[in-house]
Amino acid sequence: MLEALDLSKSLSKARYKQQLRRMQHRLHRLQRACWEGKVATVVVFEGWDAAGKGTAISKLTQRLEPRGFSLYAIREPRTFELHLPWMWRFWVNVPNWGEMAIFDRSWYGRVLVERVEGLISKRERREAYNDIVSFERALADDRYLVVKFFLHISKEQQKERFESLESDSTTSWQVDPEDWEHHKKYDEYLVATEEMLERTESEWGPWTLVEAADRRWVRVKVFDTLIRRMEEGLARHGCAVPEDDFPDALIDENGIDEGDD
Repeated sequence: MLEALDLSKSLSKARYKQQLRRMQHRLHRLQRACWEGKVATVVVFEGWDAAGKGTAISKLTQRLEPRGFSLYAIREPRTFELHLPWMWRFWVNVPNWGEMAIFDRSWYGRVLVERVEGLISKRERREAYNDIVSFERALADDRYLVVKFFLHISKEQQKERFESLESDSTTSWQVDPEDWEHHKKYDEYLVATEEMLERTESEWGPWTLVEAADRRWVRVKVFDTLIRRMEEGLARHGCAVPEDDFPDALIDENGIDEGDD
């Protein structure tokens, strides 16, 4: 599934700039419409280390109303959480109706990192798949939109990005020995990811696979997918979908914000 993606896809800087502000404006309007219609949105970002999840999230949230969304960067469970049902720490961060929650990594770590690193048994892995599908179904049945992204890069691209980050003293902190250990197990993670995508794809929580070799392509695909899903969700719940009223005059022939690439 992932190996069939075309990682050569890219977007020119000029084309990107023509679309970015319109999409940011559109997403802000849809955020307000979801608030008024009491439709909640759960956005999940999964993908390889150094695939660009953080920068995509940063651009996505740049023009959103900050009081209307929460961002959660998920790490390994804390000690006290190990004594609770494993989904507890995600349930407590489900947004209120009308709000948005963005997860930088998520409950899928249970069937990825914990699986590959041997932290759970096969039985626990099977149960986790059922827990995940049931969790997302429960949300979708209760006025929640579940939007899931997986950002994909090749093993070679990941290595190049790690080396590039390490070569700069201002970014070297972003790569640690654990990242390289995971890189060595890329093929094992690929097998786990393929199974995860297959077993958790659903009508109410479909995956969007993002070719992540080009950061501009990533951002536009993420924006476009989220906008479309929010429009569909509003319509499905009988809420008014705002018109796209972005004034074309705000985009000139040189694009917008020359420093934004």
